Amino acid sequence: MENVLTKIKMIFTDKALRNRVIFVLAALVIFRLLSTIPIPGIDAVKFQTLIANNQFIGVLNVISGGGLSHFSILMLGVGPYITASIIMQLLTIMSPRLKAIYQEEGEAGRKKFTQWGRMIAVPLAILQGLAFLVLLKNQNILTDVSLFGMFTNLTVVVAGSMLIMWIGELISEFGIGNGLSMIIFAGIVASIPTEVSRFLFTFKVASLPVYILFLIVGLVIIAGVVVISEAERPIPVTYAKQVRGNRVAGGTQTYLPLRINQAGVIPIIFALSILLFPQLIGNFLANNSHHTLVLISKAMLWFVASTWVYSIFYFVFVFLFTYFYTAVTFDPDQIATNLQKDGAFIPGIRPGTATRDYISRVLTRVTLVGAVFLGLIAVLPLVMRSLTGITSFALGGTALLIVVSVVLDLIKKVEAQLSMREY
Repeated sequence: MENVLTKIKMIFTDKALRNRVIFVLAALVIFRLLSTIPIPGIDAVKFQTLIANNQFIGVLNVISGGGLSHFSILMLGVGPYITASIIMQLLTIMSPRLKAIYQEEGEAGRKKFTQWGRMIAVPLAILQGLAFLVLLKNQNILTDVSLFGMFTNLTVVVAGSMLIMWIGELISEFGIGNGLSMIIFAGIVASIPTEVSRFLFTFKVASLPVYILFLIVGLVIIAGVVVISEAERPIPVTYAKQVRGNRVAGGTQTYLPLRINQAGVIPIIFALSILLFPQLIGNFLANNSHHTLVLISKAMLWFVASTWVYSIFYFVFVFLFTYFYTAVTFDPDQIATNLQKDGAFIPGIRPGTATRDYISRVLTRVTLVGAVFLGLIAVLPLVMRSLTGITSFALGGTALLIVVSVVLDLIKKVEAQLSMREY
């Protein structure tokens, strides 16, 4: 406890670090204020009824950072930019040129990569915004359905999505932590008072054992996320001795840490973004009179309504995205090349190709544990909802995972800043 208080004191006594913290808090306050401004022509009473009875809106509200609960000008949140990031990451797998730009050209390549992601986010925001506005029109929630009204609302929500994307990038650059994750985190935390009051209002003494079970599961998820996030598989590395004049350099031993969960919370966010599309398409085509489109709409909405099918796809997407994101961000070939250049080797493994293959095998086995764990805790609340019939905590696992992961990442970033200033 004394160590924690000492670190908090250091944060607020160091001017540069204090300014970073204040910048993050100010940006999040602005984000929350903007998220309460509704778009024009919304029937608030009907919309609150829709939120209460639609699990899809609840899931999307997590991704948007809480802006959808008020159907605000930030209703799309960071969703379009996240989807654009997924597309760009997929393109790096298919295009060696893009992969080279992302991994080999350093900061300039990453800036170029990010700029392309921003450009893709604009048409995606237009498509998602149009789909939502049509959904609200079909539900008689949007009162102004004229062409000018629809165009105005579409312009507002697309501009809001680009604004929150910009705020997130400012947090990443001038604050602490990942800006997009912080925005989603802030939206989840801001919804806690509402969720608590709703739980107290619907509390039933007869369901107390089930609530206790949910509490235990929540504590297990928190403990599991902390353990998996902090766990590493060390690979021993030895630096060869080098004689330079009368001095002998090298000969030291260290290790290469392979994290069990290299991808963090990104696979969950990616999976949710992908799973939103069938729900968007189904709701968009719900009131269409064409026979083929009606069948497509029913198939999409059945996919959403069937908890078990949705849970299976959710697990599979989280599992695959964990491997995918790890493959994009961690390149065994580059690690092996760097070790060879530095005169380092893994004991018992030849430098070069053999080292690359060895790191790849270890990384594959280690990532398997992290991918299965992420998939299980992502679908566990959905499975429990199906078994118990209680929907109050249906989003608990996903939201809890995001919150815990963001807090752990934030703590590490703060400690890194403190360590740098101590040196």
